[in-house]
Parts: sequence; C-alpha cells; structure tokens
Amino acid sequence: MASLPFGSTASVDCNQLLVETNGSTQTLILNRPKQLNALSSTMIKELLRCFIAYEKDDGVKLLIMKGKGRAFCAGGDAAGWKWGANFCRNLYLLNYIIAICIKHQVSLITGIVMGGGTGVSLHGRFRVATEKTIFAMPETTLGLFPDVGGSYFLSRLPGFYGEYVALAGARSDGAEMLACGLATHFVHSNNPFIVCGIIDQFSEQPSPKENSSLNRLEIINKCFSKRTVEEIISSLEQVASNLPDEWVDATIQSLKNASPTSLKISLRSIREGRTQTVGECLHWEYRMVCHWMPPRLEQVHNESVQQYFSTIDDPRWEELNLPTRHSHGRNIKSKL
Repeated sequence: MASLPFGSTASVDCNQLLVETNGSTQTLILNRPKQLNALSSTMIKELLRCFIAYEKDDGVKLLIMKGKGRAFCAGGDAAGWKWGANFCRNLYLLNYIIAICIKHQVSLITGIVMGGGTGVSLHGRFRVATEKTIFAMPETTLGLFPDVGGSYFLSRLPGFYGEYVALAGARSDGAEMLACGLATHFVHSNNPFIVCGIIDQFSEQPSPKENSSLNRLEIINKCFSKRTVEEIISSLEQVASNLPDEWVDATIQSLKNASPTSLKISLRSIREGRTQTVGECLHWEYRMVCHWMPPRLEQVHNESVQQYFSTIDDPRWEELNLPTRHSHGRNIKSKL
C-alpha cells in the first residue's frame, strides 16, 4: 500500500477503516462508532493489509491506531462469527503481526477497549491510556475465555492479578492499566501532542483510586494463586467470612455468575501462558476457540478441559500458521 500525500486522508472498504498520512506517520482510525468500533471481518482484513504493507515501506516510520467516537474498540463484531474459523484465524494473525511489528506503533486507547480490541492494541510497542479508558476481558461471563493473546499479556501482570482480571472479568481504568503494565503511558484525552517523539514529555503517573482492585493485591495473590477455580472461590469466601468486604463479595458473585467451563479453561490458559511466547499463546487460543459447553463447576472435569488443548478432529481444519522472521535469528517476543 503506497503512502498517501502529506496530510491526506483515505478510506478503505465502506469507510470502516480510515487512513491518515502525515509525513512518515500513518494513522489508522477504526471507524464504526455506532458499533463501538467492533472489529468486522472487513476491518480485520484491511488492518492486516495495512500492517503488512507498512512493514515493507521504508517511508513509514510511525504507526498510530485509534478509534473514532467514545470507544477504541469494544471487541469483535458478533456478526463476524458467521465466518467461523476464518474470522478467528485472520484476527489472531493480525494480533501476531502487530506483536512482531518492527515499526514504532502507538495505540491511543481512549474509551472502551474490550475483547478483540485488546488484541489490536496491547500487543503494540506503546499503549497510551487516558482518563476515559475502560478496559475489560469479559469473556468468562459470555461463555468463552480471554483470547486474542490474553493468555500472554494477562499472565504477565503482577502476581496473580491476571487470573483475577481473566476470571472475574474485572474492569480497569487508565490509571490501573498503567500501574499493572497493560499500558505504557497515561495522558489526558484532550492532549493532542502525545506522539511523534514527545510521548514521555506529556505522559503522567496517576495513582489508582482508593477502591482500585490493585490496592487488594495481597488478597488477590492469596486467593487467585490457588490451584483450581473451586479453591479460588473457597479462599475468597473464607476471606469474606473473616473480614466483610464489598469488593470480595462482588468478586465471588462475578465468579459464580460466569460460565464454569470458561472459568476452568481461562485459568489453565493464563497459567500455561506464563511460559509461552505470544505466538504459542495464539496457537493454543485458536485451537481452543475452534473446539467450542455444563452449568456447574463439578461437572467440568479435567478431561473436558484437556480436549480444548488437543488438535481439532476434522481433516478440513488447519493449524494457525504464523510467519517467521529468519533474519532475526531468535524467537520473536511480545513488546509487553
């Protein structure tokens, strides 16, 4: 994809993705504000095309991604699931391409960022949160698990905070994202000069609010370090019986409201993700999402969890193939 004239704007495929060019900077704007910039199959393909093209373009030095309206990206468009495995394959490939991108890339995460939106932002080099940022991985309440590389970036949060975020579907604001490492910088959303080499000059170090879950890391590490979901819930209930706490009660309720299968698969996914590369995490997640059911925790046996990590028993199914960089002479790692 050739660079556009200085200061110009181009649109691709029904204006779902806008591309602005300013010198050597390319700005990609997710443009489905009425759908909270949910990723459609078209958007994913166009983002893939842009990232692959810019990687080869020596005239492109900086990539900026942002969303139009009150959301960065609320996740994958539910309508996209009609494309089945192809939708997930392209989405995971996009996540990987972003993770290994050698160009400087900035994600301006203003507003809602959830699910698939985290995959196109948190794998980037610079992740800028604001006072309007709302982050969550709510998949366990929807009967799924944190995917798009969630087993990679959540497993690398302090202590067992990643288990808490994944299982409880907990929300985080911009300050919390910065404090736990999901974001690399924090700026106010009305500051127009946060990139182009001066990002550190304008970034701030806000403290999490008094009621932030990060102020309960001691409880989180004690409870969410347990081996099983049942033991995690039991540990939280023991804490609640000794010291009444609205946050603990709400966390217990969130876990009990979530899908039992999702909870167990998510826990194992996060635990195994700690020792895997971003590419390996995406491989596992793609295999798991293609398997995709019991209403009670005790009905989800270890054998059932194991099947989500096995190959798909279908001769037409293909593994997720990710490109390699032989010139690097080393394993590719995420920039988180």
